[in-house]
Amino acid sequence: MKNLCLLLALGCTISATAQQKDYPIQPVAFTSVKLDDHFWSPKIETNRAVTIPASFARCESTGRIKNFVMAAEHQGKFCTVYPFDDTDIYKTIEGASYSLAVYPDPKLSAYIDSLITIVGKAQEPDGYLYTARSIDPLHPHSWSGPERWVNEQKSSHELYNCGHLFEAAAAHYLATGKRNFLDIALKNADLLVRTFGPDKKHVAPGHEIVEMGLVRLYRITGKTDYLSLAKFFIDQRGIKAYNKKSDNVYENGTYFQDDKPVIDQDEAEGHAVRAMYLYSGMADVAALTGDSAYIKAIDKIWENMVGKKMYVQGSIGAVGDGERFGDNYELPNATAYNETCAAIGSVFWNERMFLLHGDSKYIDVLEKTLYNGLISGVGLDGKSFFYTNAMQVSNGFSFGDLERTRSGWFTCSCCPTNLVRLLPSIPGYIYAQNGNNIYVNLFISSVANLKVNNKTFTITQQNNYPWDGGLAFTIDPAAATQMNLLIRIPGWARNQAMPSDLYSYETSSAQPIEIKVNGVAVNYQVEKGYVVISKKWKKGDKVELTLPMRVQRVIANGHLADDTNKVALQRGPVMYCAEWKDNDGGATNIIVPKNTKFETAFEPALLNGVVVIKAKVKSVNIDPASQDIKTETKTMTAIPYYAWANRGDGEMTVWFPEQVKDIALLTR
Repeated sequence: MKNLCLLLALGCTISATAQQKDYPIQPVAFTSVKLDDHFWSPKIETNRAVTIPASFARCESTGRIKNFVMAAEHQGKFCTVYPFDDTDIYKTIEGASYSLAVYPDPKLSAYIDSLITIVGKAQEPDGYLYTARSIDPLHPHSWSGPERWVNEQKSSHELYNCGHLFEAAAAHYLATGKRNFLDIALKNADLLVRTFGPDKKHVAPGHEIVEMGLVRLYRITGKTDYLSLAKFFIDQRGIKAYNKKSDNVYENGTYFQDDKPVIDQDEAEGHAVRAMYLYSGMADVAALTGDSAYIKAIDKIWENMVGKKMYVQGSIGAVGDGERFGDNYELPNATAYNETCAAIGSVFWNERMFLLHGDSKYIDVLEKTLYNGLISGVGLDGKSFFYTNAMQVSNGFSFGDLERTRSGWFTCSCCPTNLVRLLPSIPGYIYAQNGNNIYVNLFISSVANLKVNNKTFTITQQNNYPWDGGLAFTIDPAAATQMNLLIRIPGWARNQAMPSDLYSYETSSAQPIEIKVNGVAVNYQVEKGYVVISKKWKKGDKVELTLPMRVQRVIANGHLADDTNKVALQRGPVMYCAEWKDNDGGATNIIVPKNTKFETAFEPALLNGVVVIKAKVKSVNIDPASQDIKTETKTMTAIPYYAWANRGDGEMTVWFPEQVKDIALLTR
């Protein structure tokens, strides 16, 4: 386990024949970072002790595992709803493997091996693995098509299943050293190599992720066929002749990111999860092949997403019809969709963009998503979830698929199992390295083991983030070592609500950030959002700084109609909301005037311990007897957005009007 190199979703190269090109910056393996963090350690432990077992149990009780058993026997009837239900087992195995890499568990390991045996028996002799067809090849799932791959570009999800298989098998192999799952994946990948290519079948995968998965296998094996096929799949997009005149996103191909070649795309479009996996795959292939056209395209797409299509708490995918991006500035609150899987995909993509460019703006977006629109998807109990993440919930009104309460499982349960695989890998997002440049990206109390110029050293982080801005880093090299320590100064600490003009702070703070090395204030340079401290480090060197933790009033770009004359509240990386439980049963009746003064306090007994924001505000209320409408002064309590809906069903809002300008009477 000492030499284990498990680098997030990126995997690592362990083959002597593997590639030379790669991301110029490399993440520090999460297995090299041991957490002791009040915020993240309990969440990761809950994932290990509660979420992973619950996910496996639900795969059993819903028939997902039974599908594999029947596929091995070629008899029975596919007993779940979607042909991609196979992936819930793969993703749970992936998350469990990440957990095993840090917390050895013989019982869990044996259970995973038993599942892998079941999966292996379901694989057909040539490597094909897809229970929705193998159970009864003459009567496959209605989405699957009568023959292999014929519906891939539309609905079969055959290659999507392959992609998650590859991701899970790579994680399991790197965590345990066992080849049982990896051999299944390689057999399947070799089938894809024999089936698809320039002189073979041509298809643009209907739901991307196989591209990322193939790259994972390439990093392990060094087999260039896998990397070439990943690029081939990406380059197939936009080749099919769609009805260019149609405004329908399905007919013109935008839903699938398939309306034009990827190098000609410049907007985040279509199904948001598909999009995130495509852009992540493009970044991987670009890093490994040097394809500058890919990089140019994803740079433009990123600017479009962050500048015009992202919610204030980091979520994406505004439109429920198609779980997709809307038009520029189409970010409604009452009907916001914001799939949890899309937030997870955004973390994957932003990490890759940072590894390409070394700019802190990508980590700013990653952090915003991670602390807000992503972990909002899992309840504090570890076994209740949101598929979508609302921005506003009003009593008495129903807005389509808007979720008001958390669920233990979904018919389409991609989000819970995606959270299972993301949470254990969070330590791998803290640090990154390029030669003797060490990047500190996230502020999570931990001890990290690294090497610079073949010299080992540790970095110990101590903080109370995200509730407190005081940060301390102790550097302990085995011998005096020259290196550059690059500490991210978050955009929110530099008067930047988002690395675009989509959101901004109503007032700016000029508070300087003092940095001390061994108790002495130092001058420093800022490069791409990072403080650069260059010196010969010796054992016990300590760096200290304090980020300003004042409550910020966030306002939106004027193009966002739903947010006009409204304000959102942010403190550090955390976005806040008002929930019914703390505010006399309501939330959408609160007004936060411009002169509002805010107070903060840590409440250890509330929602597993959170800092709350309190303020004297205005509240619009109706006298039930007289039916008089009154504006009253009250004390508002705001809680972190990620923690809402853990205390029952009721109103919630992220955006608050600053004043009453009009009243509309709506019947319920």
